[in-house]
Amino acid sequence: PFQEPPFQLLVDIQAKLSEGKSEGYARWAKRYNLKEMSKTLIFLQENKIGSIEEMQERVDAATAHYHELGDSIKAAEARMAEIAVLRTHIVNYARTRPVYDAYRKSLEEHREQITLHKAAKAAFDESNLRTLPKVKELDAEYSNLLTEKKARYPDYRKAKEEMQELLRAKRNVELFFAEEKSSAEKTKSR
Repeated sequence: PFQEPPFQLLVDIQAKLSEGKSEGYARWAKRYNLKEMSKTLIFLQENKIGSIEEMQERVDAATAHYHELGDSIKAAEARMAEIAVLRTHIVNYARTRPVYDAYRKSLEEHREQITLHKAAKAAFDESNLRTLPKVKELDAEYSNLLTEKKARYPDYRKAKEEMQELLRAKRNVELFFAEEKSSAEKTKSR
C-alpha cells in the first residue's frame, strides 16, 4: 500500500540545542529552515494562496480528493481480486467440464450396477459379516442343504398327512361331543 512521504517540518533549533547539539548543527538548522520557508513561500505564490483560510480550504479539498482516490483504488483492488477468483473458477470449470460430463454419464450408464452394489453392501452390513465367505464354500453349503431338504421331503409329506388326519379327527370328535352335549341339554330342558 501507498505510504505518504514524511512531511518536512522546520527544525526546532532551541530543542535540538537543549538536547546537546553543537553550534555547527545550529548553523545548519538555520540554513535548512530558511530554505524550507523559501520553498513554502514559492509554493504559496505559485498556487495563489493568500490566506490561512484559503490554505485550509485547499488542504481540506486535497485531503478529500486523496481519500476519494484511495477509496476508488481500494474498490478497484477488491473487484480485481474477485475477478481473479472468478476467472480461476471459470477456467477450472471449462477445463474439467468434459471429465465431469463423462463422470455423470458413467454414473447414469452404471446406475443399475451401482444400485445392486449398494444393496449387496447393505445386506452384508445387516448380516454383520466381518469378512465375506467364499462363493465356493457357499455353493457347497447350499448343495448340502438342498440334498438334506430332498432327503427329508418324503418324511415331511408323511408327517404333514398324519398331522392333517389327526387334526381332522380331533375336530370331528370335538364336533361330535359338541352335538351330543347340545342334544343332552335339549333333553334336560324339556
